[in-house]
Amino acid sequence: MRPLRLALLAASLLPAAALAQSHSPVLDALRQNAEQAQRNLVDAAESMPADKYGFKPTPAQMSFGELVLHNVGANDYMCSTISGTKAPAAPKLQPTGSKETLVARLKQSFAFCTSALAKLGDDGLGENVPFFGGRTISRAGAVLDLVADWADHYGASAIYLRLNGILPPTAKKSGGSE
Repeated sequence: MRPLRLALLAASLLPAAALAQSHSPVLDALRQNAEQAQRNLVDAAESMPADKYGFKPTPAQMSFGELVLHNVGANDYMCSTISGTKAPAAPKLQPTGSKETLVARLKQSFAFCTSALAKLGDDGLGENVPFFGGRTISRAGAVLDLVADWADHYGASAIYLRLNGILPPTAKKSGGSE
């Protein structure tokens, strides 16, 4: 009777053990960061008036429309690289396209990231993946780069907004102090 009880106890603990193994603090943080980045970058794109999408702080910098499309390209490339999932085919857009079209495409790129990143587990974080410039980087390194990229893109978006007299989304939420 005792071996049967031990076997039943062990069997009842298997689902809990499986759940504990699927928990990934690094990838959970990445997914949380993706939600925040999506909220901030989409809100920034929606906050910029359509007639300011051609705005460039200096002639050498991207226009705001180019920045939005740069975000799209970075999301598609990085989330594809990290997950090993091909980004969905989409028509090539121009930075001079309508604000609605560019914002919709930005949202689509984040939807792709959300679905691609949802499937990740810790087991492949040490593997090398293709990266910019024909080099390779660990999947974990690409994860860190993606988070830094989102922060960089939001920082640039916030500056473009402020130069046009518009509070960035995070500043609006904090009462204008950021």
